[in-house]
Amino acid sequence: MIKTVRKAVFPAAGLGTRFLPATKASPKEMLPIVDKPLIQYAVEEAERCNIKEFIMITGKSKRTIEDHFDYAWELEENLKSKGKQAMLEEIRRLAQHQFAYIRQGVPLGLGHAILCSKPFVKEEPFAVILSDDIIDPEDNLLEKMLNIYDKYHATILALERVPKAEIHRYGIIAGEEIKKNVFKITDMVEKPKPSSAPSDIAIIGRYILTPDIFSFLEQTQPGKGGEIQLTDALKSLLNKKPVYGYLFEGKRYDAGDKLGYLKATVEFALKNQAVKDEFREYLLSVIISKLNKES
Repeated sequence: MIKTVRKAVFPAAGLGTRFLPATKASPKEMLPIVDKPLIQYAVEEAERCNIKEFIMITGKSKRTIEDHFDYAWELEENLKSKGKQAMLEEIRRLAQHQFAYIRQGVPLGLGHAILCSKPFVKEEPFAVILSDDIIDPEDNLLEKMLNIYDKYHATILALERVPKAEIHRYGIIAGEEIKKNVFKITDMVEKPKPSSAPSDIAIIGRYILTPDIFSFLEQTQPGKGGEIQLTDALKSLLNKKPVYGYLFEGKRYDAGDKLGYLKATVEFALKNQAVKDEFREYLLSVIISKLNKES
């Protein structure tokens, strides 16, 4: 029996060292983009695809993630008394879904984080969303990947062409384009040197995985950095079953990087109905002021 994707896993146990000291006591996943934390954008992306079971892989000092997606009686009563119904409904909406929280005791990499979800995922296909990778909602990346899954019923990876100078930061694939932007993957390498990389096509933070992946993760030995690499397990899976990729051509922001985070903040602010007009005027004034000083 073919099963649909009903669950999404959100690895959120990293230390967030690139954003210290802001992330010393507060999770990186709770850094805001305008008025929502990174992790909420990820959850809403899954929600738009009718996924309503969310599995968070957390670690020490991540309790605020749980609190964020829970009911907040005192705050809700305050909003209700002030007649702020729209805001009340907004903060209640996501709390109505099913959330499970699993603590990854030791941060042993993405592969290990996904393996921690096995008791909750069981024998179902599932999505994995990395909240560092912010996708413009208008681009519907996860929805397109799910459509491809419905055709092939196999593992689907999100792909993106990256500049040569950035190849060493990603898992890189080799493969054959079997239809526009859909690849049948033949090989993958975790963070290769540009000179030895099989292509410039990188795996980015969206996956549709079948439950087969768990047995391969259990057999995967620690790789680079002493971590269990998801790419290594996927490469082993590739020897047994087909793996496909969707080449994404929309907008992705690497919010795990300070510059990417700032870009996402600016772009999303320019689309936010409450602030976009005034914010655009402010940006223009900054640019004009800077040009005047330089002239």
